[in-house]
Amino acid sequence: EVQLVESGGGLVQAGGSLRLSCVASGFTFDNHAMSWFRQAPGKAREAREAVSCISVGDGSAYYADSVKGRFTISSDNAKNTVYLQMNSLEPEDTAVYYCAASTYCGIYEYEFDYWGQGTQVTVSS
Repeated sequence: EVQLVESGGGLVQAGGSLRLSCVASGFTFDNHAMSWFRQAPGKAREAREAVSCISVGDGSAYYADSVKGRFTISSDNAKNTVYLQMNSLEPEDTAVYYCAASTYCGIYEYEFDYWGQGTQVTVSS
């Protein structure tokens, strides 16, 4: 059974930092792409925004323009875990953050087969 379990969300003031973690199981981590999406308050699932993605096999990473220079994605293959280090957080980053897995780094929600339950990130001004 495939499982993606996120953790690390919380409430932080603007300018602060958080690190999200996603532990994966039930599939071969090394030959997948792991992505972080976020769903802002009041937005539908289909409107989830792709924040960042990493191809676990070769380490290639991709970022949405809105987070470039502030967020860093990384993976620990020995622990089947992907991280999202979020610095200089802004109120606009407030959302539920989801971990997702696919065979490639897509940008649309429907391109990902497996999803975690999400972790809430709230940035106060």
